Amino acid sequence: MKSIGKVFATILALALPLVSMNSQAAVMASVDRDRIAMGDTLRLTITATDGEDTRNTDLRPLLADFEVLQRSTSSSTSIVNGRRTQTRQILIDMTPRRQGTLKVPPLRVGQAESNMLLVAVGPAPEPLAADQTLLFEAQVDRDSVYVQGQLILTLRIQQSVNLENRSITELQLDNAFVKPLEQKSFQRDIDGRPWLVHELRYAIFPEQSGTLEIPAQTFSARESSPRRSFFDLGNDGRQVRRTSKALSITVMPRPADFPDNTWLPARSLTLEESWSTAPEQLRVGESATRTIVIKGDGLQGAQLPPILLPQTDGLKYYPDQPVISEQETSIGLRGSRQDSAALVPTRAGSWTIPEIRIPWWDTEKRELRYAVLPQRVLNVAASDPAFTATTAPLGAPAADTAPIAVTPAQGASDRLFPWQALTAFTAAGWLLTLVYLLGSRRNKRPPPMPHAENASEKHAFKQLLAACASDSPAQSRQAVIAWAASVFPDQAIHSTDQVAAAFADNGLAAQLTQMNAALYSTGTTTWHGATLADIAKALRKQVTHPSNTKNSELSLYPT
Repeated sequence: MKSIGKVFATILALALPLVSMNSQAAVMASVDRDRIAMGDTLRLTITATDGEDTRNTDLRPLLADFEVLQRSTSSSTSIVNGRRTQTRQILIDMTPRRQGTLKVPPLRVGQAESNMLLVAVGPAPEPLAADQTLLFEAQVDRDSVYVQGQLILTLRIQQSVNLENRSITELQLDNAFVKPLEQKSFQRDIDGRPWLVHELRYAIFPEQSGTLEIPAQTFSARESSPRRSFFDLGNDGRQVRRTSKALSITVMPRPADFPDNTWLPARSLTLEESWSTAPEQLRVGESATRTIVIKGDGLQGAQLPPILLPQTDGLKYYPDQPVISEQETSIGLRGSRQDSAALVPTRAGSWTIPEIRIPWWDTEKRELRYAVLPQRVLNVAASDPAFTATTAPLGAPAADTAPIAVTPAQGASDRLFPWQALTAFTAAGWLLTLVYLLGSRRNKRPPPMPHAENASEKHAFKQLLAACASDSPAQSRQAVIAWAASVFPDQAIHSTDQVAAAFADNGLAAQLTQMNAALYSTGTTTWHGATLADIAKALRKQVTHPSNTKNSELSLYPT
Protein backbone atom coordinates (compact mmCIF):
# COMPACT_ATOMS: atom_id res chain seq x y z
CA MET A 1 0.00 0.00 0.00
CA LYS A 2 2.95 2.33 0.65
CA SER A 3 4.19 1.76 -2.92
CA ILE A 4 0.75 2.70 -4.29
CA GLY A 5 0.84 5.92 -2.30
CA LYS A 6 4.26 6.75 -3.65
CA VAL A 7 3.07 6.18 -7.23
CA PHE A 8 0.02 8.41 -6.67
CA ALA A 9 2.19 11.17 -5.19
CA THR A 10 4.56 10.98 -8.16
CA ILE A 11 1.68 11.23 -10.66
CA LEU A 12 0.24 14.19 -8.76
CA ALA A 13 3.60 15.98 -8.75
CA LEU A 14 3.97 15.47 -12.50
CA ALA A 15 0.41 16.65 -13.18
CA LEU A 16 0.62 19.90 -11.24
CA PRO A 17 2.84 21.70 -13.78
CA LEU A 18 0.46 20.68 -16.56
CA VAL A 19 -2.50 22.07 -14.64
CA SER A 20 -0.70 25.35 -14.10
CA MET A 21 0.20 25.54 -17.81
CA ASN A 22 -3.40 24.96 -18.86
CA SER A 23 -4.71 27.53 -16.42
CA GLN A 24 -2.85 30.46 -17.92
CA ALA A 25 -5.07 33.44 -18.40
CA ALA A 26 -6.84 33.86 -21.73
CA VAL A 27 -8.70 37.08 -22.57
CA MET A 28 -10.48 37.41 -25.90
CA ALA A 29 -12.31 40.40 -27.43
CA SER A 30 -15.05 40.10 -30.08
CA VAL A 31 -17.70 42.33 -31.68
CA ASP A 32 -21.11 41.34 -32.98
CA ARG A 33 -20.44 43.10 -36.32
CA ASP A 34 -17.33 44.48 -37.99
CA ARG A 35 -19.20 46.71 -40.50
CA ILE A 36 -21.59 49.35 -39.18
CA ALA A 37 -22.96 52.79 -40.04
CA MET A 38 -22.78 56.06 -38.16
CA GLY A 39 -25.53 56.03 -35.54
CA ASP A 40 -25.46 52.22 -35.07
CA THR A 41 -24.75 50.55 -31.76
CA LEU A 42 -22.01 47.94 -31.53
CA ARG A 43 -21.57 45.32 -28.82
CA LEU A 44 -18.04 44.53 -27.66
CA THR A 45 -17.59 41.37 -25.55
CA ILE A 46 -14.48 40.81 -23.43
CA THR A 47 -14.23 37.18 -22.27
CA ALA A 48 -11.85 36.02 -19.52
CA THR A 49 -11.54 32.25 -19.02
CA ASP A 50 -9.27 32.06 -15.98
CA GLY A 51 -11.36 33.85 -13.39
CA GLU A 52 -9.67 37.21 -13.96
CA ASP A 53 -11.28 40.10 -12.12
CA THR A 54 -13.18 42.02 -14.83
CA ARG A 55 -14.86 44.54 -12.54
CA ASN A 56 -12.04 47.11 -12.64
CA THR A 57 -11.28 46.91 -16.37
CA ASP A 58 -10.34 50.36 -17.68
CA LEU A 59 -12.48 51.29 -20.70
CA ARG A 60 -10.88 54.70 -21.28
CA PRO A 61 -8.85 53.52 -24.34
CA LEU A 62 -12.19 53.05 -26.16
CA LEU A 63 -13.23 56.69 -25.77
CA ALA A 64 -10.95 57.98 -28.53
CA ASP A 65 -13.14 56.50 -31.29
CA PHE A 66 -16.29 55.26 -29.52
CA GLU A 67 -18.90 56.50 -27.09
CA VAL A 68 -19.68 53.92 -24.42
CA LEU A 69 -23.44 53.68 -23.90
CA GLN A 70 -23.79 50.79 -21.46
CA ARG A 71 -21.67 48.27 -19.60
CA SER A 72 -22.70 45.00 -17.95
CA THR A 73 -21.03 41.81 -16.74
CA SER A 74 -21.88 38.13 -16.63
CA SER A 75 -20.19 34.98 -15.31
CA SER A 76 -20.58 31.23 -15.64
CA THR A 77 -18.89 28.11 -14.25
CA SER A 78 -18.53 24.73 -15.97
CA ILE A 79 -16.93 21.44 -14.94
CA VAL A 80 -15.66 19.22 -17.76
CA ASN A 81 -13.80 15.97 -16.99
CA GLY A 82 -13.31 17.11 -13.42
CA ARG A 83 -11.79 20.43 -14.44
CA ARG A 84 -13.54 23.55 -13.20
CA THR A 85 -13.56 26.54 -15.57
CA GLN A 86 -14.92 29.97 -14.70
CA THR A 87 -15.78 32.40 -17.49
CA ARG A 88 -16.44 36.10 -16.96
CA GLN A 89 -17.60 38.55 -19.60
CA ILE A 90 -17.84 42.30 -19.98
CA LEU A 91 -20.59 43.40 -22.38
CA ILE A 92 -20.08 46.92 -23.74
CA ASP A 93 -22.60 48.70 -25.95
CA MET A 94 -21.02 51.61 -27.83
CA THR A 95 -21.44 53.79 -30.92
CA PRO A 96 -18.74 55.19 -33.25
CA ARG A 97 -17.67 58.84 -33.12
CA ARG A 98 -16.50 59.06 -36.74
CA GLN A 99 -16.39 57.21 -40.06
CA GLY A 100 -13.50 55.11 -41.33
CA THR A 101 -11.67 52.03 -40.09
CA LEU A 102 -11.63 52.32 -36.30
CA LYS A 103 -9.48 50.34 -33.88
CA VAL A 104 -10.85 48.64 -30.81
CA PRO A 105 -7.64 48.81 -28.76
CA PRO A 106 -6.44 46.03 -26.42
CA LEU A 107 -7.92 46.27 -22.93
CA ARG A 108 -6.08 45.04 -19.85
CA VAL A 109 -8.00 42.56 -17.69
CA GLY A 110 -6.02 41.62 -14.59
CA GLN A 111 -2.61 40.43 -15.78
CA ALA A 112 -3.78 39.70 -19.35
CA GLU A 113 -4.62 41.85 -22.34
CA SER A 114 -7.29 41.43 -25.01
CA ASN A 115 -6.67 41.35 -28.75
CA MET A 116 -7.10 44.37 -31.04
CA LEU A 117 -10.07 44.55 -33.44
CA LEU A 118 -10.91 46.62 -36.52
CA VAL A 119 -14.40 47.97 -37.30
CA ALA A 120 -15.38 49.60 -40.62
CA VAL A 121 -17.79 52.51 -40.08
CA GLY A 122 -19.76 53.81 -43.05
CA PRO A 123 -21.92 56.93 -43.47
CA ALA A 124 -25.25 57.34 -41.69
CA PRO A 125 -28.37 56.07 -43.53
CA GLU A 126 -30.48 58.55 -45.47
CA PRO A 127 -33.17 60.38 -43.42
CA LEU A 128 -36.63 58.80 -43.54
CA ALA A 129 -40.05 60.40 -43.82
CA ALA A 130 -41.65 61.34 -40.51
CA ASP A 131 -44.63 59.03 -41.11
CA GLN A 132 -42.50 55.95 -41.76
CA THR A 133 -42.37 53.51 -38.85
CA LEU A 134 -41.36 50.25 -40.52
CA LEU A 135 -38.90 49.37 -43.31
CA PHE A 136 -38.13 45.95 -44.79
CA GLU A 137 -35.45 45.40 -47.42
CA ALA A 138 -33.34 42.66 -49.01
CA GLN A 139 -29.68 43.24 -49.81
CA VAL A 140 -26.86 41.11 -51.27
CA ASP A 141 -23.14 41.63 -50.85
CA ARG A 142 -22.47 41.34 -54.61
CA ASP A 143 -24.31 41.43 -57.92
CA SER A 144 -22.47 38.46 -59.44
CA VAL A 145 -21.08 35.26 -57.97
CA TYR A 146 -19.28 32.18 -59.26
CA VAL A 147 -21.12 28.86 -59.34
CA GLN A 148 -20.78 27.22 -55.89
CA GLY A 149 -19.35 30.49 -54.58
CA GLN A 150 -20.77 32.25 -51.53
CA LEU A 151 -23.40 34.99 -51.76
CA ILE A 152 -24.59 36.75 -48.58
CA LEU A 153 -28.25 37.81 -48.49
CA THR A 154 -29.35 40.15 -45.70
CA LEU A 155 -33.03 40.73 -44.84
CA ARG A 156 -33.18 43.91 -42.75
CA ILE A 157 -36.14 45.04 -40.63
CA GLN A 158 -36.08 48.58 -39.22
CA GLN A 159 -38.81 49.59 -36.80
CA SER A 160 -39.52 52.72 -34.78
CA VAL A 161 -42.62 51.24 -33.09
CA ASN A 162 -43.13 48.16 -30.95
CA LEU A 163 -44.16 45.06 -32.91
CA GLU A 164 -45.58 41.68 -31.94
CA ASN A 165 -46.08 38.35 -33.75
CA ARG A 166 -43.25 39.04 -36.18
CA SER A 167 -42.74 36.53 -38.98
CA ILE A 168 -41.01 36.35 -42.33
CA THR A 169 -41.53 34.03 -45.28
CA GLU A 170 -39.14 31.10 -45.61
CA LEU A 171 -36.40 31.56 -48.17
CA GLN A 172 -36.62 28.75 -50.74
CA LEU A 173 -34.28 28.47 -53.73
CA ASP A 174 -34.39 25.41 -55.98
CA ASN A 175 -30.94 25.71 -57.56
CA ALA A 176 -28.91 26.80 -54.56
CA PHE A 177 -27.89 25.62 -51.12
CA VAL A 178 -29.05 28.01 -48.38
CA LYS A 179 -27.40 28.20 -44.95
CA PRO A 180 -29.06 30.50 -42.35
CA LEU A 181 -26.55 32.53 -40.36
CA GLU A 182 -26.82 34.13 -36.93
CA GLN A 183 -29.42 36.86 -36.52
CA LYS A 184 -28.27 40.30 -35.40
CA SER A 185 -30.19 43.02 -33.53
CA PHE A 186 -28.97 46.53 -32.76
CA GLN A 187 -30.13 50.12 -32.40
CA ARG A 188 -29.71 52.80 -35.04
CA ASP A 189 -30.11 56.54 -34.85
CA ILE A 190 -31.39 58.11 -38.11
CA ASP A 191 -31.71 61.90 -38.16
CA GLY A 192 -32.29 61.95 -34.40
CA ARG A 193 -34.90 59.16 -34.43
CA PRO A 194 -34.13 55.86 -32.64
CA TRP A 195 -34.76 52.67 -34.63
CA LEU A 196 -34.51 49.00 -33.73
CA VAL A 197 -32.85 46.96 -36.49
CA HIS A 198 -33.03 43.18 -37.00
CA GLU A 199 -30.87 41.48 -39.63
CA LEU A 200 -31.39 37.93 -40.91
CA ARG A 201 -28.45 36.73 -43.01
CA TYR A 202 -28.14 33.74 -45.32
CA ALA A 203 -25.13 32.19 -47.04
CA ILE A 204 -26.26 31.11 -50.52
CA PHE A 205 -24.25 28.78 -52.78
CA PRO A 206 -25.67 28.64 -56.36
CA GLU A 207 -25.42 25.20 -57.95
CA GLN A 208 -25.91 26.24 -61.59
CA SER A 209 -24.49 29.04 -63.71
CA GLY A 210 -26.85 31.53 -65.30
CA THR A 211 -29.22 33.74 -63.31
CA LEU A 212 -30.22 33.15 -59.70
CA GLU A 213 -33.63 34.61 -58.89
CA ILE A 214 -34.23 35.53 -55.25
CA PRO A 215 -38.00 36.02 -54.89
CA ALA A 216 -39.56 38.86 -52.94
CA GLN A 217 -39.81 38.15 -49.22
CA THR A 218 -42.68 39.27 -46.98
CA PHE A 219 -42.50 40.47 -43.39
CA SER A 220 -45.64 40.72 -41.28
CA ALA A 221 -46.27 41.80 -37.71
CA ARG A 222 -48.79 43.52 -35.48
CA GLU A 223 -48.22 46.89 -33.86
CA SER A 224 -48.29 46.75 -30.08
CA SER A 225 -51.05 48.85 -28.52
CA PRO A 226 -50.97 49.97 -24.87
CA ARG A 227 -53.19 47.97 -22.51
CA ARG A 228 -56.23 49.80 -21.23
CA SER A 229 -56.74 47.48 -18.26
CA PHE A 230 -55.23 44.48 -16.52
CA PHE A 231 -57.50 42.12 -18.46
CA ASP A 232 -56.66 43.65 -21.85
CA LEU A 233 -54.48 41.19 -23.79
CA GLY A 234 -53.21 43.96 -26.06
CA ASN A 235 -53.65 42.06 -29.37
CA ASP A 236 -55.84 44.58 -31.19
CA GLY A 237 -52.97 46.52 -32.79
CA ARG A 238 -52.83 47.25 -36.50
CA GLN A 239 -51.54 44.45 -38.76
CA VAL A 240 -48.58 45.57 -40.89
CA ARG A 241 -46.98 43.88 -43.88
CA ARG A 242 -43.97 44.79 -45.99
CA THR A 243 -42.50 43.08 -49.08
CA SER A 244 -38.92 43.34 -50.31
CA LYS A 245 -37.85 43.62 -53.93
CA ALA A 246 -37.01 40.51 -55.94
CA LEU A 247 -33.30 40.20 -56.77
CA SER A 248 -31.52 38.76 -59.82
CA ILE A 249 -27.92 37.58 -59.41
CA THR A 250 -25.58 36.65 -62.26
CA VAL A 251 -23.98 33.26 -61.60
CA MET A 252 -20.69 32.94 -63.49
CA PRO A 253 -19.50 29.50 -64.64
CA ARG A 254 -16.31 27.82 -63.59
CA PRO A 255 -13.41 29.13 -65.72
CA ALA A 256 -12.52 26.69 -68.49
CA ASP A 257 -8.80 26.81 -67.68
CA PHE A 258 -9.17 25.89 -64.00
CA PRO A 259 -6.63 23.05 -63.66
CA ASP A 260 -8.27 20.70 -61.16
CA ASN A 261 -11.40 18.57 -60.81
CA THR A 262 -12.22 20.12 -57.43
CA TRP A 263 -13.63 23.61 -58.03
CA LEU A 264 -12.87 25.90 -55.09
CA PRO A 265 -14.19 29.49 -55.39
CA ALA A 266 -13.16 31.23 -52.14
CA ARG A 267 -12.07 34.49 -50.58
CA SER A 268 -9.01 32.75 -49.14
CA LEU A 269 -7.66 29.22 -48.77
CA THR A 270 -4.92 28.10 -46.38
CA LEU A 271 -3.05 24.86 -45.66
CA GLU A 272 -1.54 24.07 -42.27
CA GLU A 273 0.24 20.99 -40.95
CA SER A 274 1.27 19.74 -37.53
CA TRP A 275 3.12 16.68 -36.22
CA SER A 276 2.59 14.77 -32.97
CA THR A 277 6.33 13.99 -32.98
CA ALA A 278 9.02 16.10 -34.60
CA PRO A 279 9.63 14.47 -38.00
CA GLU A 280 13.39 14.92 -37.49
CA GLN A 281 13.26 12.51 -34.54
CA LEU A 282 11.66 9.53 -36.27
CA ARG A 283 13.04 6.01 -35.91
CA VAL A 284 12.17 2.81 -37.69
CA GLY A 285 8.97 1.30 -36.30
CA GLU A 286 7.93 4.41 -34.40
CA SER A 287 4.91 6.40 -35.52
CA ALA A 288 4.18 10.09 -35.88
CA THR A 289 0.77 11.55 -36.70
CA ARG A 290 0.74 14.17 -39.43
CA THR A 291 -2.33 16.44 -39.42
CA ILE A 292 -3.19 18.69 -42.36
CA VAL A 293 -5.94 21.31 -42.05
CA ILE A 294 -7.52 23.15 -45.00
CA LYS A 295 -9.52 26.31 -44.26
CA GLY A 296 -11.49 28.25 -46.85
CA ASP A 297 -13.38 31.52 -46.39
CA GLY A 298 -16.58 31.48 -48.43
CA LEU A 299 -16.71 27.67 -48.64
CA GLN A 300 -18.64 24.92 -46.92
CA GLY A 301 -16.64 22.23 -45.17
CA ALA A 302 -17.96 19.59 -47.58
CA GLN A 303 -16.52 21.49 -50.56
CA LEU A 304 -12.93 21.06 -49.40
CA PRO A 305 -11.00 18.19 -51.02
CA PRO A 306 -9.37 15.30 -49.15
CA ILE A 307 -5.60 15.12 -48.87
CA LEU A 308 -4.45 12.07 -50.83
CA LEU A 309 -1.41 10.46 -49.18
CA PRO A 310 1.50 9.70 -51.55
CA GLN A 311 2.66 6.10 -51.89
CA THR A 312 6.26 6.16 -50.66
CA ASP A 313 8.44 3.05 -50.48
CA GLY A 314 9.71 2.77 -46.94
CA LEU A 315 6.81 4.67 -45.31
CA LYS A 316 3.43 3.32 -44.30
CA TYR A 317 0.34 5.47 -43.72
CA TYR A 318 -2.63 4.68 -41.49
CA PRO A 319 -5.22 7.43 -42.16
CA ASP A 320 -7.79 8.48 -39.60
CA GLN A 321 -11.36 9.62 -40.28
CA PRO A 322 -11.47 13.23 -41.58
CA VAL A 323 -12.98 15.97 -39.44
CA ILE A 324 -15.16 18.33 -41.51
CA SER A 325 -16.69 21.45 -40.01
CA GLU A 326 -17.61 25.05 -40.71
CA GLN A 327 -17.99 28.16 -38.61
CA GLU A 328 -19.60 31.54 -39.14
CA THR A 329 -17.49 34.66 -39.52
CA SER A 330 -18.33 38.29 -40.23
CA ILE A 331 -18.04 37.58 -43.99
CA GLY A 332 -20.03 34.33 -44.05
CA LEU A 333 -18.88 30.72 -43.68
CA ARG A 334 -15.39 29.35 -43.16
CA GLY A 335 -15.12 25.68 -44.07
CA SER A 336 -12.51 23.43 -42.49
CA ARG A 337 -11.28 19.91 -43.22
CA GLN A 338 -8.75 18.03 -41.10
CA ASP A 339 -7.01 14.92 -42.42
CA SER A 340 -4.73 12.95 -40.10
CA ALA A 341 -2.60 9.88 -40.70
CA ALA A 342 -0.11 7.89 -38.63
CA LEU A 343 3.20 7.62 -40.52
CA VAL A 344 5.42 4.63 -39.74
CA PRO A 345 8.89 4.25 -41.32
CA THR A 346 9.73 0.64 -42.16
CA ARG A 347 13.48 1.14 -42.67
CA ALA A 348 16.15 3.73 -42.06
CA GLY A 349 17.04 6.28 -44.68
CA SER A 350 16.07 9.61 -46.15
CA TRP A 351 12.53 10.00 -47.53
CA THR A 352 10.94 12.91 -49.34
CA ILE A 353 7.24 13.67 -48.86
CA PRO A 354 6.19 15.66 -51.95
CA GLU A 355 4.59 19.07 -51.67
CA ILE A 356 0.83 19.51 -51.58
CA ARG A 357 -0.46 22.07 -54.06
CA ILE A 358 -4.19 22.85 -54.18
CA PRO A 359 -5.52 25.26 -56.82
CA TRP A 360 -8.33 27.62 -55.86
CA TRP A 361 -10.09 30.57 -57.45
CA ASP A 362 -9.81 33.94 -55.73
CA THR A 363 -13.35 35.34 -55.99
CA GLU A 364 -12.22 38.83 -54.98
CA LYS A 365 -9.36 39.23 -57.47
CA ARG A 366 -10.88 36.76 -59.97
CA GLU A 367 -7.65 34.90 -60.53
CA LEU A 368 -6.14 31.44 -60.06
CA ARG A 369 -4.10 30.91 -56.91
CA TYR A 370 -2.49 27.97 -55.09
CA ALA A 371 -2.35 26.88 -51.48
CA VAL A 372 0.96 25.07 -50.95
CA LEU A 373 2.58 22.91 -48.29
CA PRO A 374 6.27 22.54 -49.25
CA GLN A 375 7.89 19.14 -49.54
CA ARG A 376 9.44 17.67 -46.44
CA VAL A 377 12.52 15.46 -46.12
CA LEU A 378 12.46 12.82 -43.37
CA ASN A 379 15.73 11.41 -42.08
CA VAL A 380 14.74 8.19 -40.35
CA ALA A 381 17.19 6.68 -37.89
CA ALA A 382 17.50 3.01 -37.08
CA SER A 383 15.34 1.65 -34.33
CA ASP A 384 16.50 2.02 -30.75
CA PRO A 385 17.68 -1.41 -29.56
CA ALA A 386 16.65 -0.49 -26.02
CA PHE A 387 13.09 0.04 -27.11
CA THR A 388 10.73 -2.73 -28.22
CA ALA A 389 7.35 -1.68 -29.57
CA THR A 390 4.56 -3.79 -28.13
CA THR A 391 1.64 -1.99 -29.75
CA ALA A 392 0.92 -1.00 -33.32
CA PRO A 393 -0.07 2.59 -34.23
CA LEU A 394 -3.70 3.52 -34.31
CA GLY A 395 -5.31 1.99 -37.36
CA ALA A 396 -2.40 -0.37 -38.11
CA PRO A 397 -2.87 -4.17 -38.26
CA ALA A 398 -1.78 -5.87 -35.07
CA ALA A 399 1.40 -7.95 -35.30
CA ASP A 400 1.56 -11.56 -34.14
CA THR A 401 3.13 -11.62 -30.72
CA ALA A 402 3.91 -14.49 -28.41
CA PRO A 403 2.03 -14.59 -25.12
CA ILE A 404 3.97 -13.24 -22.18
CA ALA A 405 3.98 -15.31 -19.03
CA VAL A 406 3.27 -13.38 -15.87
CA THR A 407 4.82 -14.68 -12.66
CA PRO A 408 3.41 -13.47 -9.35
CA ALA A 409 5.86 -11.72 -7.04
CA GLN A 410 7.62 -13.88 -4.54
CA GLY A 411 5.83 -13.87 -1.22
CA ALA A 412 2.57 -12.47 -2.64
CA SER A 413 -0.47 -13.54 -0.75
CA ASP A 414 -3.11 -15.74 -2.41
CA ARG A 415 -5.92 -14.02 -0.59
CA LEU A 416 -8.30 -11.63 -2.43
CA PHE A 417 -7.65 -7.96 -1.65
CA PRO A 418 -10.73 -5.69 -1.17
CA TRP A 419 -9.92 -3.69 -4.30
CA GLN A 420 -9.77 -6.91 -6.33
CA ALA A 421 -13.20 -7.95 -5.10
CA LEU A 422 -14.59 -4.52 -5.95
CA THR A 423 -13.09 -4.76 -9.46
CA ALA A 424 -14.65 -8.19 -10.04
CA PHE A 425 -18.04 -6.95 -8.83
CA THR A 426 -17.88 -3.89 -11.13
CA ALA A 427 -16.91 -6.04 -14.11
CA ALA A 428 -19.83 -8.37 -13.49
CA GLY A 429 -22.19 -5.39 -13.34
CA TRP A 430 -20.91 -4.08 -16.66
CA LEU A 431 -21.28 -7.54 -18.22
CA LEU A 432 -24.92 -7.81 -17.13
CA THR A 433 -25.62 -4.31 -18.44
CA LEU A 434 -24.08 -5.19 -21.82
CA VAL A 435 -26.18 -8.38 -22.09
CA TYR A 436 -29.33 -6.37 -21.31
CA LEU A 437 -28.53 -3.69 -23.89
CA LEU A 438 -27.81 -6.24 -26.62
CA GLY A 439 -31.08 -8.04 -25.89
CA SER A 440 -33.14 -4.84 -25.90
CA ARG A 441 -31.46 -3.70 -29.11
CA ARG A 442 -32.54 -6.86 -30.91
CA ASN A 443 -36.14 -6.29 -29.86
CA LYS A 444 -36.25 -2.73 -31.17
CA ARG A 445 -37.98 -2.18 -34.46
CA PRO A 446 -35.95 -0.42 -37.17
CA PRO A 447 -36.70 3.30 -37.41
CA PRO A 448 -39.00 4.39 -40.23
CA MET A 449 -37.45 5.77 -43.40
CA PRO A 450 -37.29 9.57 -43.26
CA HIS A 451 -39.27 11.56 -45.76
CA ALA A 452 -37.92 14.22 -48.07
CA GLU A 453 -38.44 17.06 -45.61
CA ASN A 454 -36.11 15.48 -43.06
CA ALA A 455 -33.53 18.15 -42.26
CA SER A 456 -30.46 15.88 -42.32
CA GLU A 457 -31.54 14.13 -45.53
CA LYS A 458 -32.38 17.43 -47.22
CA HIS A 459 -29.01 18.89 -46.27
CA ALA A 460 -27.13 15.77 -47.44
CA PHE A 461 -28.99 15.77 -50.77
CA LYS A 462 -28.13 19.45 -51.34
CA GLN A 463 -24.49 18.62 -50.64
CA LEU A 464 -24.63 15.78 -53.16
CA LEU A 465 -26.03 18.04 -55.89
CA ALA A 466 -23.35 20.64 -55.14
CA ALA A 467 -20.60 18.02 -55.35
CA CYS A 468 -21.95 16.68 -58.65
CA ALA A 469 -22.16 20.20 -60.05
CA SER A 470 -18.43 20.67 -59.31
CA ASP A 471 -17.58 17.45 -61.23
CA SER A 472 -15.46 16.35 -58.30
CA PRO A 473 -15.38 12.54 -57.87
CA ALA A 474 -13.85 12.83 -54.39
CA GLN A 475 -16.53 15.16 -53.05
CA SER A 476 -19.31 13.25 -54.85
CA ARG A 477 -18.18 9.96 -53.34
CA GLN A 478 -18.27 11.38 -49.84
CA ALA A 479 -21.59 13.15 -50.46
CA VAL A 480 -23.41 10.15 -51.97
CA ILE A 481 -22.36 7.97 -49.01
CA ALA A 482 -23.60 10.62 -46.54
CA TRP A 483 -26.89 10.99 -48.42
CA ALA A 484 -27.51 7.24 -48.56
CA ALA A 485 -26.77 6.97 -44.83
CA SER A 486 -29.39 9.67 -44.10
CA VAL A 487 -31.99 7.94 -46.33
CA PHE A 488 -31.36 4.52 -44.73
CA PRO A 489 -30.47 5.31 -41.10
CA ASP A 490 -31.04 1.68 -40.07
CA GLN A 491 -28.20 0.50 -42.31
CA ALA A 492 -24.47 0.97 -41.81
CA ILE A 493 -23.41 2.63 -45.07
CA HIS A 494 -19.73 3.54 -45.35
CA SER A 495 -18.81 2.68 -48.97
CA THR A 496 -20.15 3.09 -52.50
CA ASP A 497 -20.76 -0.67 -52.72
CA GLN A 498 -23.11 -0.37 -49.76
CA VAL A 499 -24.80 2.62 -51.43
CA ALA A 500 -25.43 0.59 -54.59
CA ALA A 501 -26.75 -2.34 -52.56
CA ALA A 502 -29.09 -0.14 -50.54
CA PHE A 503 -30.77 1.45 -53.58
CA ALA A 504 -30.49 -1.68 -55.81
CA ASP A 505 -30.37 0.44 -58.97
CA ASN A 506 -28.22 -0.62 -61.93
CA GLY A 507 -27.82 2.92 -63.25
CA LEU A 508 -26.60 4.17 -59.89
CA ALA A 509 -24.17 1.25 -59.58
CA ALA A 510 -22.72 2.00 -63.02
CA GLN A 511 -22.24 5.69 -62.19
CA LEU A 512 -20.57 4.87 -58.89
CA THR A 513 -18.16 2.54 -60.71
CA GLN A 514 -17.25 5.30 -63.19
CA MET A 515 -16.82 7.78 -60.37
CA ASN A 516 -14.45 5.47 -58.46
CA ALA A 517 -12.49 4.77 -61.64
CA ALA A 518 -11.97 8.50 -62.19
CA LEU A 519 -11.07 9.03 -58.53
CA TYR A 520 -8.46 6.30 -58.22
CA SER A 521 -7.02 6.23 -61.74
CA THR A 522 -3.44 7.36 -62.23
CA GLY A 523 -4.16 9.22 -65.49
CA THR A 524 -6.09 12.42 -66.17
CA THR A 525 -9.54 10.85 -66.36
CA THR A 526 -12.36 13.38 -66.44
CA TRP A 527 -15.70 12.73 -64.80
CA HIS A 528 -18.97 14.67 -64.98
CA GLY A 529 -21.51 14.46 -62.17
CA ALA A 530 -24.65 15.53 -64.06
CA THR A 531 -25.76 11.94 -64.70
CA LEU A 532 -25.27 10.93 -61.06
CA ALA A 533 -27.27 13.97 -59.96
CA ASP A 534 -30.18 13.03 -62.29
CA ILE A 535 -30.19 9.45 -61.01
CA ALA A 536 -30.14 10.65 -57.39
CA LYS A 537 -33.11 12.96 -58.04
CA ALA A 538 -35.11 10.09 -59.54
CA LEU A 539 -34.24 7.72 -56.70
CA ARG A 540 -35.14 10.35 -54.12
CA LYS A 541 -38.67 10.53 -55.48
CA GLN A 542 -39.02 6.76 -55.24
CA VAL A 543 -37.70 6.15 -51.73
CA THR A 544 -39.03 9.24 -49.96
CA HIS A 545 -42.50 10.60 -49.30
CA PRO A 546 -42.68 14.41 -49.42
CA SER A 547 -45.13 16.02 -47.07
CA ASN A 548 -48.25 17.64 -48.54
CA THR A 549 -48.11 20.54 -46.16
CA LYS A 550 -45.65 23.41 -46.14
CA ASN A 551 -44.87 25.97 -43.53
CA SER A 552 -45.09 29.17 -45.53
CA GLU A 553 -43.75 31.41 -42.82
CA LEU A 554 -40.69 31.30 -40.63
CA SER A 555 -40.68 32.83 -37.19
CA LEU A 556 -38.29 35.75 -36.87
CA TYR A 557 -36.91 34.31 -33.66
CA PRO A 558 -37.72 30.58 -33.67
CA THR A 559 -37.47 28.72 -30.42
